[in-house]
Amino acid sequence: MPNKVINLGIVGVGKIVRDQHLPSIANNARFNLSATASRNASVDGVQAFSDIASMIEGSDLDAVALCMPPQYRQAAAQLALERGKHVLLEKPPGATVSEVDHLSELADKKGVSLFATWHSRYGAAVDATKALLSEQQLKSASLVWQEDVRKWHPNQQWIWQAGGLGVFDPGVNGLSILTYCLPSPVYVTSAKLIFPANKAAPIAADAHFKTVDGIHISGQFDWRATDAEAWNIDFETDQGLLQIKDGGARLLMNGDDMVRPRPSAHGEYEAIYARFADLIQRGVSDVDLAPLKLVADAFLLADREDVVAFHE
Repeated sequence: MPNKVINLGIVGVGKIVRDQHLPSIANNARFNLSATASRNASVDGVQAFSDIASMIEGSDLDAVALCMPPQYRQAAAQLALERGKHVLLEKPPGATVSEVDHLSELADKKGVSLFATWHSRYGAAVDATKALLSEQQLKSASLVWQEDVRKWHPNQQWIWQAGGLGVFDPGVNGLSILTYCLPSPVYVTSAKLIFPANKAAPIAADAHFKTVDGIHISGQFDWRATDAEAWNIDFETDQGLLQIKDGGARLLMNGDDMVRPRPSAHGEYEAIYARFADLIQRGVSDVDLAPLKLVADAFLLADREDVVAFHE
């Protein structure tokens, strides 16, 4: 689609769309936000529909960005792909690995682009970390991803339901950085998932991983951190301590700053939309399921611990 503005529709107009998607689309001349689909929200000056089917029928779209909960994403993505639309999937790309595999096959069949986004991979420090790890010998790594669910996901009941991933909804961001930066594949060796009595998804998890080279990696994920929030990965290497801080925004090597956060609050999502435009231009897809596979494998291997009910 060379030199053509891409008419885009968004499905699901929630907080992440208003905070990140809308400003990033506005800053990218390749996209024109033509329509939205939501049961109870809209964007000023943009044609609004109640569902994706009516949006596709009632507007001239080239692509759609799917930002609804993952449990509902497969049906919407399948409809859009079957109608020949390019599709961007917010993270996590789906509720299961197999459904996203099917969508990838469908996109190839229809000759359109499918983009499974992992926004944390576009943090300022991530590519530099990947480059350094390719030159250093990894000895061990530890991931700590903990935040206050009441602050970041208030009253979002879907996230506590089966398929909503619970604490792995933010935790998969850390895993997306880990799988991108490591020079060799990684797999789950054990896990413990902590479930509140009134929830179908975990509020915390401890997981252990190993690279195919035998390097141990620990992971701690917690939604109960009210005053000790952290989104960090430490890599012990033959050259010292390499640290990703603030969800991929900052990089330290042996305590010295190597990369500082970008000035733009929308940098990760601006990079996502630049990548989506490039994929559409080249007629290819980008669907990496490694982070979601680790979450699925953690559920498969995990011991379960039940704790008291959680109320917001």
